[in-house]
Amino acid sequence: MDGFRVGADGFELDGRPVRLLSGALHYFRVHEEQWRHRLAMLRALGLNCVETYVPWNLHEPGPGDYRDVEALGRFLDAVREAGLWAIVRPGPYICAEWENGGLPHWLTGVVGARARTRDEEYLGHVGRWFRRLLREVVPRQHGGPGGGPVIMVQVENEYGSYGSDRVYLAHLADLLRAAGVRVPLFTSDGPEDHMLSGGSLPGVLATVNFGSGARAAFAKLREHRPSGPLMCMEFWCGWFDHWGAEHVVRDAGDAAAALAEILECGASVNLYMAHGGTNFAGWAGANRGGGALHDGALEPDVTSYDYDAPIDEHGRPTAKFEAFRDVLARYAPGPLPEPPAPLPVLGAPVSAALADWAPLDAVLDRLGTPEAEHAVPPTFEELDVDRGLVRYALTVPGPRGPCPLSVRGLRDRAVVYVDGERAGVLTEDEPVLGVPVAGHARVELWVESLGRVNYGPRLGEPKGIEGGVLHERQYLHGVRARGLRLDAFDVAPAVREIPGGGQGRGRPGLYRGALSVRGAGDAALELPGFTRGFVWVNGFNLGRYWSVGPQRSLYVPGPVLREGENEVWVLELEEGGERVALR
Repeated sequence: MDGFRVGADGFELDGRPVRLLSGALHYFRVHEEQWRHRLAMLRALGLNCVETYVPWNLHEPGPGDYRDVEALGRFLDAVREAGLWAIVRPGPYICAEWENGGLPHWLTGVVGARARTRDEEYLGHVGRWFRRLLREVVPRQHGGPGGGPVIMVQVENEYGSYGSDRVYLAHLADLLRAAGVRVPLFTSDGPEDHMLSGGSLPGVLATVNFGSGARAAFAKLREHRPSGPLMCMEFWCGWFDHWGAEHVVRDAGDAAAALAEILECGASVNLYMAHGGTNFAGWAGANRGGGALHDGALEPDVTSYDYDAPIDEHGRPTAKFEAFRDVLARYAPGPLPEPPAPLPVLGAPVSAALADWAPLDAVLDRLGTPEAEHAVPPTFEELDVDRGLVRYALTVPGPRGPCPLSVRGLRDRAVVYVDGERAGVLTEDEPVLGVPVAGHARVELWVESLGRVNYGPRLGEPKGIEGGVLHERQYLHGVRARGLRLDAFDVAPAVREIPGGGQGRGRPGLYRGALSVRGAGDAALELPGFTRGFVWVNGFNLGRYWSVGPQRSLYVPGPVLREGENEVWVLELEEGGERVALR
C-alpha cells in the first residue's frame, strides 16, 4: 500500500515499517540560497526527515495581504530534491520563539483572549489563511500524483499548554481535511496529564515533547494512548537565549545519551532544533518569566536562533553533530553521507566608519505612519505597527512644580525626552522617571517592541502603552502618536532620501555607510559602541542587536554580501557608535 500511515505499533511507508529520524529546520530562519546546504547537512547527520513550522504573521502582515506564501512550496521542493521526508506544522499558532507565536498582530489586537478558541471571528480568519497556505502543502503530499515529501501535518501546536477547547481542535482538523490534507494528522504536547488531555484529539496521533527522561515521557503517553507509534516531536537538544541573560549550552554527551534513550524505546524523533538559524528582521519573540505561570517579567529572545543545535547558526557541524551522528548511524540502512563542502566565508575582515547620520525624527518623518492625536496612548495594534517603535508626544500643562512622571501598562521599553533632552529609560519594572518633571513641558516617549509574547497565557498582549501616562496622580491626555514599522525600510530609495550628513556619534538615529568586501561569504557583523537597534546590509535586515548580550555579533549570510561596496544602515535607538566591522 502506497503512502505514509500510522500503524498499531509504528509508522509504515509504502507498506514497510519506518522510523522517522527528523530534524527541525525552519525555512524562514535560513537564507533561501542556503536551504540545500542545510538540508544536505541534515542527511549527513543521519536524518531522513525535516520538520518546519509556518509563521502566519510573516506571510500575511495585513488582512488579505499575502507575502511569498510560495516560499513554503519552494522549500518542500528542495526537501524532496534532498531525498528527505517533510513534517509540516502550520499552526495557526506555532510558538517557536517567534513574534506573537506566529499569530498576526492585527488579529490578536482584535480578538484578544478569543484567539486559539472556537470563536467564529478568529476561526473565520484561520479558515481563510489555511485555504491559501495549504495550496502549498496538498500537492506535495507523499502518495499523491506529485510524489511529494510531506508525510504528516500537525493540528495546532502544544495546545494543551494553553487551552482545553476540543471543539476548536476538532474544527482545525476538519479544516485541514477539507482543504485536501490526506496524510496523517498529529498533535504534540508535553508529557503531562493536563497537556495531553487538553491538547490531543480522538483519532489523531498524539506525540510528546521533552528534553530528557524518554522512558517516563513515553510511559505517560501510553497512559493516554495505549497503542500507536511513539514519537518525541520535539527533542530539545539545546535551548534559546534571552537578551540580558546567560548563553545556554547543553553538553553534547548528555544530549546524545538522551537521544539514544529515545531510540532505544523504539520511538521516532524530531530534533528541535537540528539547525536553528536566525531571527532576521526583528521577528524574535519573547517569553514571560515567573515560573510555571509564565506571567512575570518580559524576557525577549535574541536574534540568533543557534539553539546550541548540532548544526550551528553558520551551518557548521558542532561537537553535538558528531555525537548525534554516532548515535543515528546505528539506525541507518547503510553508511551515512559525508557532510557537504562548507559554504564560502568572508575572505578578509573589514571595518568602516558610518559617516552619514540622520536623527530619529527625520527617519520618522520620512518612513513613519501619519501622526494623529488620541485621548489616551494607542497601542501598537491600534496603530498597525507589528515590529518597530512608536513615538508618543504629549504636554505636561503648567505652570506646575516638579512631580513624578510615570507610565501604566508599558510594553516594553521607553526612552524619554523632556523638552528635547534625554531624561531616562522606563520599563515595565521601572515605570517612574527618575527625575521629576515640571510644567509646562513637552514629553516624548520612544517605545520599542522587544518582541511579542510567544508562549503562555499572555500570548497576544498588546504592545506600546496599554494604560496611560501620569503626572503625579493625573492622567495626561491629548497624546500624539506616530509609528515606525521595520518593513518601511524595505524600500531602499525611501531610506536613501532621508536627510542626513550630520554627526551622530553617541546619538540615536539612522547611521549609513559602506563596507568594501573582498571575498564575499558568511560573516559576523560587530557594532562596537552601539547600544540597541537594527542593522540592514544591502537592504537585508539582519535583526536586532543589543549591547546587554549575550549575543555580541549578528550573522551575515554569504548571499547577502557582494564583492566591492556593500551598503550598511544602522538604526540606533539609544546611544550610537561610529564604526562597524565584518569578521
